[in-house]
Order: sequence, then structure tokens, then C-alpha cells
Amino acid sequence: MRATVLDAPARLEVREVPTPEPAAGQVLVEVAACAVCRTDLHIIDGDLDRSKLPLILGHQAVGRIAAVGDGVADRRPGDIVGVPWLGWADGTCAFCTSGRENLCPNGRFTGYDLDGGDAEFIVADAGFCLVVPPAFEPVAAAPFLCAGAIGYRAMRLAGDVELLGLYGFGNAARLVTQIARFEGRTVFAFTRPGDAETQRLAVERGCTWAGDSTEPPPQPLDAAIVFAAAGELVPLALAAVAPGGVVVCAEIHMSDIPSFPYGLLWGERVLRSVANLTRRDGEQLLELAARIPLAATTRTFPLERAPEAFEAARSGSDATPVIVPG
Repeated sequence: MRATVLDAPARLEVREVPTPEPAAGQVLVEVAACAVCRTDLHIIDGDLDRSKLPLILGHQAVGRIAAVGDGVADRRPGDIVGVPWLGWADGTCAFCTSGRENLCPNGRFTGYDLDGGDAEFIVADAGFCLVVPPAFEPVAAAPFLCAGAIGYRAMRLAGDVELLGLYGFGNAARLVTQIARFEGRTVFAFTRPGDAETQRLAVERGCTWAGDSTEPPPQPLDAAIVFAAAGELVPLALAAVAPGGVVVCAEIHMSDIPSFPYGLLWGERVLRSVANLTRRDGEQLLELAARIPLAATTRTFPLERAPEAFEAARSGSDATPVIVPG
């Protein structure tokens, strides 16, 4: 089969590799679409330095189950499933048994510890595959598996708030805006200083206000989510939330947070991070996506042009790049 293989940081090649076979408890998925995520770029750049190499990238894969391994009873050939970032957890540690499998110390992640979905086929643990609602075609559903699910988890950790700020208005923020507006929340978008086009887009997509990340919002926020990987935004977000407000850092990798006066945190403000996602996050997000219905703007690339898809993601394009193997 053809696959996008990372041999070393910044050494990426589309080439022929053996087609995998499902082991016990696994399924073989014929990939129809795999969306590109900023985490892919962190892996390519070597920011996340413990990934297996060589590695097939991609952790937002949607496709049809082509075969099942021994012991698989709840998935069948022909099922349309999504293969998300969390690819396996041990199920026995204190985190897993308390509903926090995203923090499992032995967890393995798709397109990082495990070969991913930027390929014609992927093997995945059957129990960690998510059923994709029939309302969505594979290309439409692929961005929900990380950008959507992580954004959803970040919003839930921010709390049941009315005034929500989003720092960075990329793929996840655009999906979160739709969810927040569906739930009756007011959304404020913060972008790179002077980025009038993204600010215009944010308002067009439902934000009440959009401005530079260095500006204060028109009124104090109840919570803010930092989607950009820039640590310097954290003190700005803390300054923007009211006492008792929450700031959630949603990136897997972020530059150092500069020191800031205690006064920014005082007043029972909360600063927390999001680490990975649980299967429940993905299931809830997909169910909600079908009710809204949630929509991502996408741009497709054939597998042979996968490196172009990663560069499109790096450019901050409005459309989520999606690699289509077929």
C-alpha cells in the first residue's frame, strides 16, 4: 500500500509499504480520508520527540472496516469508523479506572506511537474506533476526530459559561464556535495582531467580537481557551477573564509561558491544560455534531500530495487539509 512515512524530523516521503494485518482485537480500516492536524506538524518538526520512527502519520482517519481480527465482536466489515488520536489505553491504571484514560501512562497514540491514517489502510484497536454518524461523509467527518473532539473537551473543561474567548481561530476554534453558538453562548475571537481577514471570518462564523490577541475584550470573559501554541497568550487570557474565570490551554505543545504577576491568577482564576481525549469525548462530539449539524471547511489532497497538505496546514489556511488516499 502507499503511505506517508516520516523517517526522521522533516524527512517525509510517500512510498510503498507492506499492508498491515489486524491482530487479535484489531480492525483493518480502508482509509477514505484523514485530516491534517497541527499536532502532525509538531511531530514532523521534532517538537514531540518520542514518536516512533519510521512512522506513518495521521490521527484523524475515517474509513470502512475491511477485516477484523480475532475476538472482535462489536465491529464488522463494512462499518464506517473514525480512528482518533487515542489509539489504546491499558484500562487498568488509576486514570483509566476513574474515567481519565486520556492520562493513561501507558497510552499509545495514533500517528505517533502507532502508525496512522495517511495511508491506504490502517490497523486500529477495535475498542478505540469511533462510529461515524451516517449523516457525514468521510471528508466531512475527519476533522471532528481531533480538532473537534479536543475543542469539545476544552470547552467542557472551561465550564458551563456564557462569555467564552478563543485565542487563535484555526480549525478547532471554528468548530468550537459552532458548538458554543448552538448552546447559546457568546464567543469572542482573538487573532494575531492586525489579522483583519481572520477577524472578519470569525465574526462571519458567529463570533460577537473579534480583535487582536493583545487587546482586552469588550467585557470580562467567563472563560477562555488558548488554541494557539504561543505561551505568551496565557497571561493575556488570564487578564481577560473575570474573577473565578477559567483559562484552558488546548495545545499538546506550547512555547514557554512567560512569568506573570500573581494578580493575574488571584481572584480564584483557574489555569489548566487539556491532555489528549477520551473515547467518550469523541462519542459525545460526534453525536452532537450530527444534531447541530457541525461543518468543517475542507480542502482535499490526494495521498501523493500529502506533503503539500502539511504545508497548507502550516500556512494557517481557512480550510482543513484532508488527505484522500483513493
